[in-house]
Amino acid sequence: MSRRRRRHPVSASRRPIVFAAGAALAAPLALAAPGQAGATTGFTVTPLKFTVQAGDRKCVVDADLYRPAGADKARPAPAVLTTNGFGGSKADGSTDAIAKAFATRGYVALAYSGLGFGKSGCPISLNDPEIDGRAASDLIDFLGGTRAADDGTRADYVVKDGAGDPRLGMIGGSYGGTIQLATAANDRRLDALVPLITWNDLAYSLDPNNANDPATPGAYKYQWTSGFFLMGESQGLLNPSLDPSRIGGGGCLHFVAKACETTRLLASGRYPADRTAEMLAYARSVSPASYLHRVKAPTLIIQGQADTLFNLNEAEATYKTLKAQGTEARMIWQSWGHSGGLTDPAEGELNLGQGNLETSYVGRRILAWFDRYLHGKKGTDTGPAFAYYRDWQSGYGTAAAPPALSRKVYLSGDGKLVDNRSKVVRGAREYRNRLFPTSHSENSLTGLTGLPDREPSDAPGTYLGWSTEPLKAPVDVVGAPKATLKVVSPQTERVQNSDDAADKLVLFAKLYDVAPDGRKTLVQRLVAPVRVPDARRAFTVSLPGIVHRYAAGHRLEFVVAASDDAYYGNRGIKPVTITSAPEDTGVLELPVVRGTLG
Repeated sequence: MSRRRRRHPVSASRRPIVFAAGAALAAPLALAAPGQAGATTGFTVTPLKFTVQAGDRKCVVDADLYRPAGADKARPAPAVLTTNGFGGSKADGSTDAIAKAFATRGYVALAYSGLGFGKSGCPISLNDPEIDGRAASDLIDFLGGTRAADDGTRADYVVKDGAGDPRLGMIGGSYGGTIQLATAANDRRLDALVPLITWNDLAYSLDPNNANDPATPGAYKYQWTSGFFLMGESQGLLNPSLDPSRIGGGGCLHFVAKACETTRLLASGRYPADRTAEMLAYARSVSPASYLHRVKAPTLIIQGQADTLFNLNEAEATYKTLKAQGTEARMIWQSWGHSGGLTDPAEGELNLGQGNLETSYVGRRILAWFDRYLHGKKGTDTGPAFAYYRDWQSGYGTAAAPPALSRKVYLSGDGKLVDNRSKVVRGAREYRNRLFPTSHSENSLTGLTGLPDREPSDAPGTYLGWSTEPLKAPVDVVGAPKATLKVVSPQTERVQNSDDAADKLVLFAKLYDVAPDGRKTLVQRLVAPVRVPDARRAFTVSLPGIVHRYAAGHRLEFVVAASDDAYYGNRGIKPVTITSAPEDTGVLELPVVRGTLG
């Protein structure tokens, strides 16, 4: 995985991210920096407008049609549909680059501005399958030859699998990734999908609770969410003279009412039972987690290791659901994501701005996927079920499935991680939160904007850590670790059954790599926020997935912290004690593919 550049200190607070940051994010979130994707000859580009039905509204979608040289009714070509990431448009560097990349390779490409972005109408509806997905189906009708663009243009040079059924794939990242699944859930005409760095469950993405309790809200990821919200609301300034159909609801300028109400509730820091249930239901309704059972198109999932917005767990959840229901799926964990390498991928990694499809591992996998499912080359090798980028050696690691949890270590009362319960020392250790955040993992938008950030840190007395002995040989961890914990917090117990879930205990679990000289690296700056369902009972924490080598001589440290300044945290002071005994202690499980922690 690509290493982050060292960042310098900046202040952090709960104040919403300034408008300038939101505007600066618009282009990078779309995938890659502007650039040339292959030769810019061999195709024509025709601007088009489409009046579509989007839920209960009609609005106009702004698109560009890329027609490769030689494609005509007698020699039809397969098609690729692509759209922008959040804040982008058909004209941004990555959307245009994707269309050019495939047009130069003989595909008909249709690039469009998603609803509420660029010059397309309708408010932002977070890729709702019944709104954004249905609108995309109208564009599929165009490629299938059953409808014309608003100016009468028709596409009679796309390969058909039947009347009105174009041979069609979709590709795009982030916001342009989920729309593929939202469209495929309602439209079986899609033949292949390639979603990059996108979400499975928006409730988990923006308000994560890694305690695996879907009924309990998590810790509001306010930095990321504020950035997106301001970016969406600023569309009127970024795009003057917007279509009136883009006026939002619920008090927002450019979001649908339910999205607006969800953001307002999250920002309030309160979780009343009735409104919280409604919020979680809405967030999941616009998430693949709720409609993947309807997706049958072969799907190549590509997710970034450097991503605190949509982490690897989201991709794995999508992958496992598709596989379990019999949908053809493969998964790749590349180096770059929203938190690093987005505009400057590691050498040899996919860079759409450079058009290096044939010369990067991920690019070759994408081409093979489309060869197999769009060109009908049934003998094409589409690669292993699972592949992951490794920064410690060349090439990708591969496996038949994401690695399972294979090593256990135990939390000892003396602050050690030990490989056998018999080695656990009895003891009790305490930390307590303060009224302001005392742990720092990241300033969430620095990976996109290039702004500096300071190193991760935890204030003494506000966290607990457990470390292995120095490793005798390298240990490679690939996947999502899991911890089983039990805490003692009388102050929490007294209030946790109130009508407001915000009274429940919040904590943050994470893994550090500690070098022999004591320097600590928070792997990809990832943390696992937890709102403990019941402080009287043990609970399980799913940590974010990582691909990381702990070198010989280094130590693995597991930390439970009281706060994190990228999230909302505890209401009031809630001291926490964690006890250890050989017969009853916390357990950390790791998906180790090489090495031993003993």
